[in-house]
Amino acid sequence: MDQTSQPAAPSSPTQAHPSAADPVAGRGRRTPLSLLQPIPADRRPRRFAQLIVGLVLYGSTMALMVRSVLGLDPWDVFHFGIALHVPLSLGTVIVIASVLVLLLWIPLRQRPGIGTIANALIIGVTTDAVLSLVPPTSSLWLRIPYLVIGIVGNALAGALYIGAGLGPGPRDGLMTGIVARGIGSIRLVRTSIEVTVLVIGWVLGGTVGLGTVLYAVGIGPLLHVLLPVFRLRAPGEAPAVPAPPAPRPRRRRRNRSS
Repeated sequence: MDQTSQPAAPSSPTQAHPSAADPVAGRGRRTPLSLLQPIPADRRPRRFAQLIVGLVLYGSTMALMVRSVLGLDPWDVFHFGIALHVPLSLGTVIVIASVLVLLLWIPLRQRPGIGTIANALIIGVTTDAVLSLVPPTSSLWLRIPYLVIGIVGNALAGALYIGAGLGPGPRDGLMTGIVARGIGSIRLVRTSIEVTVLVIGWVLGGTVGLGTVLYAVGIGPLLHVLLPVFRLRAPGEAPAVPAPPAPRPRRRRRNRSS
């Protein structure tokens, strides 16, 4: 046999077995982005724009509710109460709390999206920026519009960033993660978490008032109306179709004997 037709012997063991030199050779290497939920392939510019607008609007309307001094939503009562006792701004407390809540996702095996990370950072920064631009006021004629704009704008903001489909907020993900582990229903878990943070925040001095009640009553119906308008469905995802009402059982008529 001609020598040129014979296979060349490997000059070193690492040439024959590349994995001997690199233990992870041949395996898919994990990057930071691989730890996040995949980004939908369609309408990405629209999704990212909607996400950013929604988060900035959320932080802005949150600041207006703070300036109304008429009551905050449960989580912001908690944030505000903590901010009263630490040398940090409200926005900084919101960011730190968001990161700590994200750490609770780890044992729940929740996978954040790029929108989850943006939520944890942008809302707090925006809240501080708007608070620096909108001074406190004692005028009830300004505080009431602040509250109304805050609640309605908060619902619109939530519909925008949730509808972008780039991942839930840290607090919503905590709720869904607990439910996914079989611990109670969505209503029970959400109510338990929000009542807990509300009570803690109130004890710490957070603002509880009419706005807290109006937020609790109004945010659900507002999101119910606005979310379908801004929700960007993934390719192939069918719109939710409500189940038809169950037929009513017919009553049997008894023949009356004459």
